[in-house]
Parts: sequence; C-alpha cells; structure tokens
Amino acid sequence: MTTKEIEDLLRQQVTGRIACYADSRIYIVPINYVYDGAYIYGHSAQGKKIDMMRRNPEVCFEIDDIQSIFRWKSVIAWGRFEEITDMDEKQQAMQAIIHRIMPLSENAPDHPSHGITEKESDVGNKVELIVYKIALGEKTGRYEY
Repeated sequence: MTTKEIEDLLRQQVTGRIACYADSRIYIVPINYVYDGAYIYGHSAQGKKIDMMRRNPEVCFEIDDIQSIFRWKSVIAWGRFEEITDMDEKQQAMQAIIHRIMPLSENAPDHPSHGITEKESDVGNKVELIVYKIALGEKTGRYEY
C-alpha cells in the first residue's frame, strides 16, 4: 500500500487492535480509536492493557478493512504508548473519540465505559477513564483484491 492509502485507512477505521508486551507475555485487544495523522487516541478503564503498556510502552497497532476473504486491506504500525494527563489534551482527545464513535453507536448515552454519558460531568466523577495516545512510527500496509 502507498503511504496515502495507509493514512487513509487509519483515518477511516474506528476499531483497531493494540498488541502489547510485558513480563514475557503478549496481549492483543481491540479498541475504538481516532487517528489525527500522528497519534492514535484511545481510552480505557484500568486493566491488563494499561498495566502492560505502562510497564512497556512499545506497542503494535493493527487495523483491517475486510470485504471478503479475497478482498481486504490491513495496516500494521509500531508506536509508543503515552498516557495523557493534561486535562485540556485529555478532554480534546475524548471529544474526538466520542464524535467519531457516536454516529456508529445505538443508545450512545448508555455506554459510560466509552466516556459517553448523558451528563458530561459524569466522566472523571462517576466514570474513570484513562486516556492515552500512541505516537506512530513505522507503518506498513498489505492488501488483496
């Protein structure tokens, strides 16, 4: 895939997979994300993925667009996890994520685990989210048509 095709696919998709490595174990998990051309932005509750990325911030990120078994595109990128602690940056990242996934969700306010609540004040008070970014470095793409 060309650089433009890779960038376009990263911007088009909304679900990808993060692979992380710590303590001699590999863990891969799907996430909802938004891509701004430099960073993958995501969020999570505290858990295995966050624990592992805090111990080893080097990650791999993968997305697919699968039309059929013989018609697909896939991008793999390597990057570095960075937890966002600045409140303004955290809020901007969450707004971007919410605006990206809300049109694709049913009953969006019923999904507080994604930072989507009826009252914005619930995030950070009733809903604890860790917001992070992955600074992408090397990217590669493959396809079959």
